[in-house]
Amino acid sequence: MADSSFDVVSKVDHQEADNALNQAAKEVEQRYDFKGTGASIEWSGEAIVIKANSEERAKAVLDVFQTKLIKRGISLKALDSSEPQPSGKEVRINCNLKDGIDQEHAKKITKLIRDQGPKSIKAQIQGDELRVSSKSRDDLQDVIALLKGADLEVALQFTNYR
Repeated sequence: MADSSFDVVSKVDHQEADNALNQAAKEVEQRYDFKGTGASIEWSGEAIVIKANSEERAKAVLDVFQTKLIKRGISLKALDSSEPQPSGKEVRINCNLKDGIDQEHAKKITKLIRDQGPKSIKAQIQGDELRVSSKSRDDLQDVIALLKGADLEVALQFTNYR
């Protein structure tokens, strides 16, 4: 019998993220507490820029955006936001969406699987994703449960289960 396997990936649905950003921009535009504060949220290339006239307003816009991301099923672990930075008369927050598992986190995940997972599991790093394989599908299910329960800094999805 051939080995069963699945891939561990960290991907962000950019269409959903764009929809969340557009919803947040609409809400910021319409909400009474943001009137006259110059608050906005927009794409700047691949990054997201939040602007407002005070640090509190900028954080409030970020909070609105995070709420929209959660409603759209995007984990906040995929959002990397900087501290508010004053820029002239406004305050800016730069955000990025993290795609893929970097080498450092991939090594942590493989170590976790090796240490706490079933012994028949093989995990290998393939670029920005992990391939986990075993002869037993039950062991693969155990690894998925282990990774879902682990507190990792990256949002994980499981694909190509076969």
